[in-house]
Amino acid sequence: MALSEMEGDGSEEEQSGCQEPDVIASGNILESFTESQEIRGLINNLRGVYGDQGTREVTTEKFIVIMDKYQEQPHLLDSHLEWMMHLLLDIVRDNSSPSPLVHLAFKFLYIITKVRGYKIFLQLFPHEVADVQPVLDMFADQNPKDYETWETRYMLLLWLSMTCLIPFDLARLDGNILSEGHTRMPIMDRILKIAKSYLVVSDKARDAAAVLVSRFITRPDVKQKRMANFLDWALSTLSKSSFQTMEGTIVMDGMLQALAQLFKHGKRDDCLPYASTVLECLDNCKLSESNQTLLRKLGVKLVQRLGLTFLKPKVAKWRYQRGCRSLATNLQFSGQGAVAQNLVTAAVAAAADVEEEYDIPGEVENVIEQLLVGLKDKDTIVRWSAAKGVGRITGRLPKELADDVVGSLLDCFSFQETDNSWHGGCLALAELGRRGLLLPSRIVDVVPVILKALTYDEKRGACSVGSNVRDAACYVCWAFARAYDPLELKPFVNQISSALIIAAVFDRDINCRRAASAAFQENVGRQGTFPHGIDILTAADYFAVGNRVNCFLNISVYIASFPEYTQAMIDHLVNMKINHWDGVIRELSTKALRNLTPQAPEYMTNVVLPKLLPLAVGPDLHIRHGAILACAEITHALYKLAAENNRSITNYFDGKSLEGLKQIHWELCSRQLYRGLGGELMRPAVCTLIEKLSLSKMPFREDRIIAPEGWQWLINDSLRSLPLVSSTTRQQIKEAAVSALAALCNEYYSNEQREASPALQGELLEQYISELQNTEEMIRCGFSLALGAFPRFLLKGKLQQVLQSLKKVTCISDKHVSFAESRRDGLKAIAKVCQTVGVKREGSQDEFVCKDNVVQIYTMLLNGMSDYTTDSRGDVGAWVREAAMTSLMEVTLLLVQNEPEMLDANICEQIMCCLAQQSAEKIDRFRAHAGSVFLNFLYYDNPPVPHIPHREELERIFPRSEAVTLNWNAPSQAFPRITQLLGLPTYRYHVLLGLTVSVGGLTETTVRYSAQSLFDYMKKIQNNPCAMNTFCETLLRVFEDNLLNDRLRVSVPLLKMLDQMLANGCFDIFTTEENHPFALKLLTLCKEEIKKSKDIQKLRSSIAVFCGMIQFQGDMREKVLFQLFLLLCHPFPVIRKTAASQVYEMLITYSDIVDPDILDEVMTVLSDTSWDAELPLVREKRNFLCDLMKVPKPQLVSKGLCC
Repeated sequence: MALSEMEGDGSEEEQSGCQEPDVIASGNILESFTESQEIRGLINNLRGVYGDQGTREVTTEKFIVIMDKYQEQPHLLDSHLEWMMHLLLDIVRDNSSPSPLVHLAFKFLYIITKVRGYKIFLQLFPHEVADVQPVLDMFADQNPKDYETWETRYMLLLWLSMTCLIPFDLARLDGNILSEGHTRMPIMDRILKIAKSYLVVSDKARDAAAVLVSRFITRPDVKQKRMANFLDWALSTLSKSSFQTMEGTIVMDGMLQALAQLFKHGKRDDCLPYASTVLECLDNCKLSESNQTLLRKLGVKLVQRLGLTFLKPKVAKWRYQRGCRSLATNLQFSGQGAVAQNLVTAAVAAAADVEEEYDIPGEVENVIEQLLVGLKDKDTIVRWSAAKGVGRITGRLPKELADDVVGSLLDCFSFQETDNSWHGGCLALAELGRRGLLLPSRIVDVVPVILKALTYDEKRGACSVGSNVRDAACYVCWAFARAYDPLELKPFVNQISSALIIAAVFDRDINCRRAASAAFQENVGRQGTFPHGIDILTAADYFAVGNRVNCFLNISVYIASFPEYTQAMIDHLVNMKINHWDGVIRELSTKALRNLTPQAPEYMTNVVLPKLLPLAVGPDLHIRHGAILACAEITHALYKLAAENNRSITNYFDGKSLEGLKQIHWELCSRQLYRGLGGELMRPAVCTLIEKLSLSKMPFREDRIIAPEGWQWLINDSLRSLPLVSSTTRQQIKEAAVSALAALCNEYYSNEQREASPALQGELLEQYISELQNTEEMIRCGFSLALGAFPRFLLKGKLQQVLQSLKKVTCISDKHVSFAESRRDGLKAIAKVCQTVGVKREGSQDEFVCKDNVVQIYTMLLNGMSDYTTDSRGDVGAWVREAAMTSLMEVTLLLVQNEPEMLDANICEQIMCCLAQQSAEKIDRFRAHAGSVFLNFLYYDNPPVPHIPHREELERIFPRSEAVTLNWNAPSQAFPRITQLLGLPTYRYHVLLGLTVSVGGLTETTVRYSAQSLFDYMKKIQNNPCAMNTFCETLLRVFEDNLLNDRLRVSVPLLKMLDQMLANGCFDIFTTEENHPFALKLLTLCKEEIKKSKDIQKLRSSIAVFCGMIQFQGDMREKVLFQLFLLLCHPFPVIRKTAASQVYEMLITYSDIVDPDILDEVMTVLSDTSWDAELPLVREKRNFLCDLMKVPKPQLVSKGLCC
């Protein structure tokens, strides 16, 4: 929030007190410089590491990492700076030190300077007379164009600026400048030449040269002889340069820095003769037109320094002072309160009356004008520099002129000005207040402006500007708290406190909320007059306001319980937030109004609602949207309040309000505001209104708004319009319409016996069921969920018809295979319908979930577990599987709680096996969901789920104590557990099927942990022939069941998994037996899988499997080699090359399969042949290999992909 002048390097930068949470959490935690010994060791080792580039870089990086830790607390280094400097300067001063070592030492010095700031570190440089000549001599060895050693030149310039402070005339150091027949350049000229040369370089040495100029030119001996000439040179160079070019920008930067430093550190009497000339030159440069931020900032900085030069340095006697600087005086007056303050004020006023009068130079007006223009600059650092300049110069002006400055400053806050002007004006007001230059008589003009700035927000395009203005306004409030006596601000306490609370709780940006909280805290501490300040700070401290939702919905309710703030908060939400450009803020604001309604129900009824109803049908889209939502939320809150007090909702609403609520829909409909882009906001808003009014039991039962052409039409039309709206708002409209339908039907479509008229029931069901076969997927989605939201009285006697309709939606058909979202919502609807109608074992299948339809329901849900549809969006079938898992859990737990005997063992086994398979698959999110449902079933106790296979073994694998902490999203935790289910016969097939897609997948972590878990399991059963045979039979069954089934995407992952298992020796137990049945069957299946295949990935994976199968004994080897040689002449060149490469690696690994006498020749043919050449040439080489290795040659067929 507060901006402060950096003391580290003299630059003026924006400082934000509203840092991010992680910065706050990690800052200010160091207590001392704990790495001093490590730093000492690094510096002492420089002589040994500078020669090796790698070691040098590692050492430098270590040094940087350690020093950077102290960027926020550099003062901890202060007691260690001296010895670090001495160690490094010892290296620099040692004549035997090579140049790279010297540069490295200066680099370390620069790193320290960067952390601590040059102003502090500069003071430690040795500055004896004996140091001048060595430092100057070092410059002779420097190359200004060597960009790798700029740190050396930077530090040398700083060192030279320190040696310039010796209290002797530099001419005395020249000695005899005539030596050996030529004249040596005087030291004064040498230093000046160095400074001038480095003011125009493009690296950071330019900044140090400006520091050197400010210290050198202001020496008594130098300013008499060289100051005028230097200023002539600087102004001439400045006027000849242009900010249109990069070179010109660099030169101007150097000149402006030098001049600014010179006028800052030089004596006023020395600089005053040149100030007008410099100001004139600066005006001619027209820096305000430059697009270089740094140049404009330096221009403003120089202007304010010139202004201070024109004015006599004095403290304004008229300034406002809170208390006295004397502690004794303060203690003396501490018990006298207002009397003491009046005496102090009277004394100040008397002193102001006798203030010395003197003429103000005409240039000051020009300076102030430029600073006021600088306050409107587009960049913050320029505005901040201008604000400080305004504060400094105003402090030297007479009271009347200072008041004129304040008046001009207030012009920055007109609504014709931009946000930059408002921001700059706030910064300047804070500076004036902080310095006591804003007299109490002006507070009455300033406070209204600041209150506006605290809520300043201008929409610009798709976003808004103004967060910096609001932040700066908080800074003003913070500054005023410190500057003024509580009596001065007492008339404005309620306004300021309410405005700060509103900003702290309802601002969109976290930095503004935190800034307002900090300003409120400062006022509570300094002023002590803010109502309920301590209580509010406890709830709305700096960290609590970091969460926006918490601010709007929770903190605001607590603060509104204090009557001083209630109405102001409500008014702000109604006037400023429900029409906000950000839809999220509008929605949060309406929910906040709902929560605040119990604090002021009468105000909401009599003031807020009458104001909102016209806005709900107004012309502005955002206002209309926010007003409709606000009406909905406030109405529902009033209903809840009435219910708590056993009153009717009509006690809060008169006829006009009720009619206004009904007219919202008719008005929007007649003006066709449900159409177009605006309709995407209006539809969900009015649906929310319908829902809240229905839940509030509004007396509309016989009104035409309930008729089919009223609210029902909007709900139906919104569901039919889903394909026409953007994908970003589609879900919101769908959910709002479904919720509105459920509330509307529950309240208005039944009689006192909770029954619907047959005509209405038939019409609605027929209408909604017919839409389930719509050709648009989104329409199916909407109407499926709508059926699921129907109340029980509308489903009575029609359950079987509804289930059959939803079954058609959930089935995969060739025509609508990509309709995954409609299948997902259909499964959700089935579960909702079952929960709505309830369970009755012997009941009618048209009214209850009963023994006659329970199998049909589970069949639909279990079919959803096998949906692996993919399209351009990826595995969209995963949405269906997730919905199926959720629906299975809801329906099963419903049965367990009511009629557990309806669950038979076969259904439970299918459910648990499907969940186990999903728990072993590759997508983290869906694996986690499946695992959660699996453990929910296992440990559900109210009552327990019956017929879970291997319950005891499952409880041992997944202990109850770890059921909550197990992170299914993490492959490292999930797969070691799930692979243990391979030992349970019931789960083995499905778990292995799930593991197949994980082990053969693409995600590195999933593949690594799933494969390792599988290999660990295989090692455990290696010595158990029975277990191995059972596992391999299951593996072959998985392969056989999914043969040539690319829809489930199992084939390629299975081949990849087999490759890894063969490579890791998982089947070593079978390699000792010739022609083992498992190997023969596996070979047959692999051949069948790739037969006539054009899938490159599948063919490549099969090659790796064939190469791994070479380890099996007997005739297998010849059959495997035959397949590999067949692929050596595949029509695809990439397959031929892959086969040759893999066979080459195979022969290296299993060299015993080839006669040693021909091995080298075989390897040579494989490596030297160009396998992507023409097929006849390749076939010749392949046949030659067949002859060498005595493998039958593949026979050429007339048609097919193999030769």
